[in-house]
Amino acid sequence: MKVFTTKRTLVTYLSAFKSANKKIGFVATMGALHRGHLSLIKQSKQQTDLTVCSIFVNPTQFNDPADLEKYPRPIEQDKLLLESAACDMLFLPAVDEMYVQGESWHIDLGDLDRIWEGAHRPGHYQGVTQIVKKLFDIIKPDFAFFGQKDFQQCMVIQRMVDKLNMPILLKIGDTLREPDGLAMSSRNVRLSAQGHHHALILSKVLFMVQHEFEQGLAVGALKNKALEMLNHAEGVELEYFAICDTATLNEVKADQRPDGPLVAIVAAWVEGVRLIDNVLL
Repeated sequence: MKVFTTKRTLVTYLSAFKSANKKIGFVATMGALHRGHLSLIKQSKQQTDLTVCSIFVNPTQFNDPADLEKYPRPIEQDKLLLESAACDMLFLPAVDEMYVQGESWHIDLGDLDRIWEGAHRPGHYQGVTQIVKKLFDIIKPDFAFFGQKDFQQCMVIQRMVDKLNMPILLKIGDTLREPDGLAMSSRNVRLSAQGHHHALILSKVLFMVQHEFEQGLAVGALKNKALEMLNHAEGVELEYFAICDTATLNEVKADQRPDGPLVAIVAAWVEGVRLIDNVLL
């Protein structure tokens, strides 16, 4: 695996592959890699000629400086995991390689910037799109691979790609889970064994909603049942739970049962760690 730390050397190296019409796959990460990330690397390896992974803890998408400070950075372990997954290239830039002092960025993301994650983490998606746009411009991938666990983020990046007419196809990989059901996340390492146990209520509720929706239970009754479980769960501080239309992320009304696909989404705090999860209905 080749490692690059500057834009110039990476662009120079990739230019030969572009000239030869090789397909480039890209997986953007903030490190602290787990099997979910590696599954995206595997998908890229299967579908493209060259797979590039980036590791960059992006400061502009953190609302809380303490959260940025605490974000895990096990870079040597991450390199070993990428090598074991046969990743072709790693882009590992410093902050001053990606940002110049005083630069600004804004893109109109519509309601996606104002609801759910957008509402609870103001400015987060501006930071996400700012860095992903930079990475896309440097790497110019044909395919970019993201995980379903960050469902709203996937929608945000697709909105940016469409709005800017970027010639990139997004591929969304399934959420990978621990054997007990907890969605894999780089933040899970900050949970104690007890915190991990408390966090299991998130996937338990989502799987209950998925099952009972298939059995015909109305959206309103499902939401009430989910909220009852989440609000009484030990060690869990609920931020939101909703059942939404997958095309807009607008919440479905209690008496609705739309024909189109839905998604159940949840965000909660456990031991000071913010966790998100979702399932498709």
